[in-house]
Amino acid sequence: MKTAIQLGCGNIGRGFMGLLFFQSGYEVVFGDVVQWMVDKINTDKCYTVHVKDKECEDIKVENVRACISSSPEMIDEMAKADIITTAVTLGVFPKIAPTIAKGIERRMSDGSTAFMNVICCENGIRTTSMLKEMVYGNLSEEGKKYADEYIGFPDCAVDRIVPPIRIEGSVDVTVESYVEWDVERAGIKGEIDPAVKSMTIVDSLPAYLERKLFTLNTGHCVAAYLGVMKGVKTIGDAIADEKIYPIVRAAMKESGDGLIKKHGFDPEAHYKYIDKIFSRFTNPYLQDDVTRVGRDPLRKLSPKDRLIDPMMTAYGYGLPVDHLILGIGAALHYDNADDPQSVELQKLIAEKGIKGTITQLGEVTDEAILSRIEEAYNTVGSAI
Repeated sequence: MKTAIQLGCGNIGRGFMGLLFFQSGYEVVFGDVVQWMVDKINTDKCYTVHVKDKECEDIKVENVRACISSSPEMIDEMAKADIITTAVTLGVFPKIAPTIAKGIERRMSDGSTAFMNVICCENGIRTTSMLKEMVYGNLSEEGKKYADEYIGFPDCAVDRIVPPIRIEGSVDVTVESYVEWDVERAGIKGEIDPAVKSMTIVDSLPAYLERKLFTLNTGHCVAAYLGVMKGVKTIGDAIADEKIYPIVRAAMKESGDGLIKKHGFDPEAHYKYIDKIFSRFTNPYLQDDVTRVGRDPLRKLSPKDRLIDPMMTAYGYGLPVDHLILGIGAALHYDNADDPQSVELQKLIAEKGIKGTITQLGEVTDEAILSRIEEAYNTVGSAI
């Protein structure tokens, strides 16, 4: 039986990659820093994925074990693994890169000529390439040459809503039925065999990446930030609000029109894709908390992420961006003492003002856009 390592034992790791690897015939090894979760998986040797949608299903995931992600045991696992995936925040990359590098060095010293692929399943543009650079920074010169020949780092686009529904003391997880996983062929070494269920190997990834990130994730976070301001609890509650709904819908259309221009998408097909996203947002089983979706606002306001990039893309084509700007205005209001990035954001606004903050975080220098964002920040409360 082939072995897949999933770094990050959270809901996405278990409910997305862990499930698909099990369904594809792999033994799954989870890596995490949360000791109780590692112990629970090793004790039970299974968990249940609850698919909650129009049709509901419970799937028991077996052939699983776990270890601490930075442990010698994990390096031993990496020396023999066929594929590694990650579901962690980007800030964790510097912590897992040295371990992956040690695993690669071990494979080299053992004389392994088996191919292995490392795939990052985070929401972002070319996150695997980011991790690869950090891994290579921890490799010897010989290790780099070995990795060039035997270790693939394909970028991918992933899409599945996995809300943080937790049963105390359990590692069961709830997911929606929809799943999409597009992996770029050029970065793969050898073959991914057996093929992983729901994984599609594609020749041109950028369009898939941006379609997902700047449709689902753009709409998701605009709804979240407006929802936080309105005092609602979930994304479903936000979308159900008669004032928030049209703003989110219009922001996604603005982003979509920019994507249609940039990538030549068929307009009718893309608008149907937006309709599909909305039906997923309103899934009553998911109960996706607006504070979870809104966390890490500094990343979400960065120049290549889900707010600034679609706004600037559409703006560059001379298209309307009013509702994307309202979403950015709401994001700048995000004030959550439990979120370090939110605390830093509010400190930055106090020091530099709205224009200075967006210039620093989003690398926006167009004075007209900066003025419109500042106005949105001041008026978004009255819009909802």
